[in-house]
Parts: sequence; C-alpha cells; structure tokens
Amino acid sequence: MRTVMQLLQAKGGGAHSIGPGARVIDALELMADKDIGALVVVDNGKLAGILSERDYARKVILHGKSSHDIPVREIMTDKVLTVQPSQTVEECMALMTSRRVRHLPVTEGERLIGVLSIGDLVKEMIADQEQTIKQLESYIHR
Repeated sequence: MRTVMQLLQAKGGGAHSIGPGARVIDALELMADKDIGALVVVDNGKLAGILSERDYARKVILHGKSSHDIPVREIMTDKVLTVQPSQTVEECMALMTSRRVRHLPVTEGERLIGVLSIGDLVKEMIADQEQTIKQLESYIHR
C-alpha cells in the first residue's frame, strides 16, 4: 500500500484554500468551480481550519443564515485532523472512518502540502486490490 506522499505525487499536490475572512458564498463558488467538497482555510500562511459542504449545510442552511453575510471563520471546522506524508493509505482510511471525516489535509511540519479526499483513498484501495487479484490469478494459472 502506498504512502500519502506517493498518492499526492500521483494525483498532484497542492490544495485549494481560502482565507477565514472571506464570505461563505465566495468559498462555495470556489468549491463549485473546482468541483471539490472542501477548502482548507489558511490564515497568514498557516492552516487555520477546513470548510466543507457539511459545515455549510449544518451551520448555515439549518440555521437560516445567509452565505452572503457570514465569514468563513464562523462556520469552518477549526480543529483540523491532519496526516503526515509518511502515513499509509490504510492508516488514512482508518482515521477517516473512525473520525467520520471526508477530507484530510496533509502537512509537513506546519506547511500544508495537499489534501486527500475519501474518494482518493477509495480509488487507491481499489487499484491495490485489483493488482493483488491479478497477481493471485497469475499465480493460480501457472
């Protein structure tokens, strides 16, 4: 199973981000434009939080607030679960499952180097299983 760094290199590193003072509507427009479900919130070059579609649904829509008037900092998740580049895809999947999150920022020290989604991990696990099946089939047919 590959490491987080190997997966990031294959998918292309980096992450889409927004500042904590930006309006929620601007964050939503960026997520829609990039076809992503979450943005990392960066303040003065440091990871300050994460804003997901789930945050929006639960903290804006359900409370009858307007996304035009609220800054990102009011609804972002500020206790961000992160992973390191050396961790495995399996470790990340277990973490996402147990903590019920869909996005994991990847940090090296205090530097943000990427974001993994549940989709990235599922895709990798399926590819790994397909490879194992091919190897087993090859072994059986010898």
